[in-house]
Amino acid sequence: MRITPSILNADFANLATEIGRIDSADAIHVDVMDNHFVPNLSIGLPVVESIRATSSKMLDIHLMIEDPDRWAPAYAEAGAESVTFHVEAAHAPIRLARELRRLGARASMGLKPATPIDAYAGMLDEVDMVLLMTVEPGFGGQKFLDLVLPKIKRTRELLGERPIWLQVDGGVSVETIERCAEAGADTFVAGSAVYNAEDPDAMVNQLRDMAVAACRH
Repeated sequence: MRITPSILNADFANLATEIGRIDSADAIHVDVMDNHFVPNLSIGLPVVESIRATSSKMLDIHLMIEDPDRWAPAYAEAGAESVTFHVEAAHAPIRLARELRRLGARASMGLKPATPIDAYAGMLDEVDMVLLMTVEPGFGGQKFLDLVLPKIKRTRELLGERPIWLQVDGGVSVETIERCAEAGADTFVAGSAVYNAEDPDAMVNQLRDMAVAACRH
């Protein structure tokens, strides 16, 4: 069970310090938005390069942008260990996934809540992670969408015994993480739940413990 806190809810003026507050995290989740694919604008490649220069933690890049075929490889080249592109935006998703792997990154495909996983079942062997949005992408702090739980279960069925991570992103908190784990997720993006906590690192460990316990039941 992996907890990958999103820095979207961190203090951008003190990112290095904020990243230091989640030392127990399995990766740093970086949301890149272009105000086209989603109605919000966030950080881009220069900030990711700065984070890479100051942190040895795994960088989990989530590209919520148009034309990821053009832009995603640069994040792998910048040293990100995992790069997620959205299938709704990619023109040639298999080719892009292979290019990311060639550059040494884990390739991941992201799906919005309404995008069915079955349409991409034949592509699963081309990726290292599937990211399922459990809110509409674009803004942090949204309410978790329970309607995605059946898709998490279906994705876990399709993955079978493959060593592919299943990540959920959106509204993950102490109130929702157990349902996600029970449905089959093993990697969890938590933004506001972590950074709004009095002790972000303690929250990372609490969320992980809850996911592990839910999976055992």
